[in-house]
Amino acid sequence: MGRKLLRALGLLAYAALVVLAFTLAAYLSFSFFVRSGVTPVPSVVGMTRAEAANVLVGNGLAVRGVASKGRYDDKVPAGRGLREIPEARTLVKRGSGVQLVLSLGPQRIEVPDLAAKAFPAAQVTLSGSGLVVGKTLSAFIPGHETGTVVAQDPDPGTPVPPASQVDLLLALPMPGERYIMPDLVYQQYDRVRPFFEREKFRLGTVKFERYEGVAAGVILRQFPLPGHPLSHDDPVSLVVATVEDIPG
Repeated sequence: MGRKLLRALGLLAYAALVVLAFTLAAYLSFSFFVRSGVTPVPSVVGMTRAEAANVLVGNGLAVRGVASKGRYDDKVPAGRGLREIPEARTLVKRGSGVQLVLSLGPQRIEVPDLAAKAFPAAQVTLSGSGLVVGKTLSAFIPGHETGTVVAQDPDPGTPVPPASQVDLLLALPMPGERYIMPDLVYQQYDRVRPFFEREKFRLGTVKFERYEGVAAGVILRQFPLPGHPLSHDDPVSLVVATVEDIPG
């Protein structure tokens, strides 16, 4: 009875092994059959379209087309593959097509012409172009309105990366005529005042102070000081001697 049981168990195990072997063989055969018609997509990133087509044909594939919109990239030169669809190492059927996305190269922006623009308008123009104001300098330049752009760096039309700085030179208001402040101390106020009024200089504050030993009407102090630059718009303040105290 024991031998019959062992023999039955052996036959059952043998049958199970045979079924397992046939199942494994069928799976491997099917997998080989399926895989025999597929191939991994090769990497063609960085290649030109012609180079990518040759590589794909060599692997039983073809270029399905090029995406209508490329992409900017600082590392991949313009006209070379930036991306492929399906991606590299993807298993596809032989004869399938691979779409290419080509690089447009590094993105560049042409510097706008800012000549004669007021500084706020120049800022708006640069911001709208994806650029920013860099260093600003000012100078007296005849023939230009105050605060307008006289020169720029980089020049208009120069291609630059996004967010680049553009340096500006702005016009300052032209100064009027400049004179040298004379020494008025110990001069007679009654003579100085008509001269300044006749020459259209501004007389500012005039104070009178009692000063022992100095005759009335003599200028004691002045501002600006002697030798200081003076224009018609600069006020001239004086302190003049008097023999009497002036009520405050």
